[in-house]
Amino acid sequence: MKIYDELKARGLIAQVTNEEEIEKMVNAGEAKFYIGFDCTADSLTAGHFMALTLMKRLQMAGNKPVALIGGGTTMIGDPSGRTDMRKMLTKEDIDHNAACFKKQMERFIEFGPGKAEMVNNADWLLKLNYVELLREVGACFSVNNMLRAECYKQRMEKGLSFLEFNYMIMQSYDFYWLFKNKGCNMQFGGDDQWSNMLGGTELIRRKLGKDAHAMTITLLTDSQGKKMGKTAGNAVWLDPDKTSPFEFFQYWRNVGDADVMKCIRMLTFIPIEEIEEIEKWDDSRINEKKELLAYELTSLVHGREEAEKAKEASHALFAGGGDDSNMPTTELEVPEEGMNVIDLMLACQLAASKGEARRLIQQGGVALNGEKVADIGMIIPKAAFAEGIKIRKGKKIFHKAVAK
Repeated sequence: MKIYDELKARGLIAQVTNEEEIEKMVNAGEAKFYIGFDCTADSLTAGHFMALTLMKRLQMAGNKPVALIGGGTTMIGDPSGRTDMRKMLTKEDIDHNAACFKKQMERFIEFGPGKAEMVNNADWLLKLNYVELLREVGACFSVNNMLRAECYKQRMEKGLSFLEFNYMIMQSYDFYWLFKNKGCNMQFGGDDQWSNMLGGTELIRRKLGKDAHAMTITLLTDSQGKKMGKTAGNAVWLDPDKTSPFEFFQYWRNVGDADVMKCIRMLTFIPIEEIEEIEKWDDSRINEKKELLAYELTSLVHGREEAEKAKEASHALFAGGGDDSNMPTTELEVPEEGMNVIDLMLACQLAASKGEARRLIQQGGVALNGEKVADIGMIIPKAAFAEGIKIRKGKKIFHKAVAK
């Protein structure tokens, strides 16, 4: 199976500008493509999985990836999919985040001469003169078309700042610059980036009289249409210090029954033929499918050794055993008089508010060291934290709290 057919079989392709030409280039290993990553945090998330695995698949087929770090565009902020304006970051924050991104990307993509390349759009965007930019590309953009773009619709309801309005122009300029200076003939990105990507192909056509191509990746959503990659309202990070390998494993181990095969197909490197056989498994093997997904993705991000540890810890906990060495742990300053169970839930980030913690306890969803908590006023003595308190939230989330 050729690479383009595999991408289609895995359900990864959403929209393309010229399918016949893109298929031909990708299958021949002639695509030099880029994907952009804005540096809004110091770690990539599970939401970046689609882009990272796509780059890896295409590189394995002989194509050349360019990872674009958005040191310049991050200073503006992408309005796509947002109802509010993004937090403004300093250049120092952005540079730090970019360095963290590169380290994580190296687990997926092979960088080096003749291989993948990493560039930072701060290198050209921050040098632009505003009047010169207006004269060079301003006439190539229709304000009417920009206002109809999907990426601006949500922000228009609450007020779109002029700062954010320029984001499409900046992203389009990136494609133009990379086409002209790096020979990038394709751009890939999330399906919510389609309008921005078309802006780039149009700018290249109008300025250089040449064709460039764009393809969007299907967004990873669950069966309810919500973006995956978050748990309890927080991002699932690729940095093990922000989301431990155990927590990462547990996130994928706990995906909905209706979503597990889609995730295996879209995110893992299990061959299509094997996936088709897995799909035939009896419904009684659903947990086996989930564990396979969790193991494969944890291995990709954290390595086989950490995946094995997470798997063993998961087995021990769900079997009622006690190996909690790989369980996510929070060290706490525990008062002499002890700690209220609700405060404990908040301190371990197992609830977003006291109200949520209270509801979880009242619904029987919290256990300490295997004993269900019935009293929202329960005080845990300080001495109990010496060896650690094992907290279970619901049926599948485990956490340990120890005194500093």
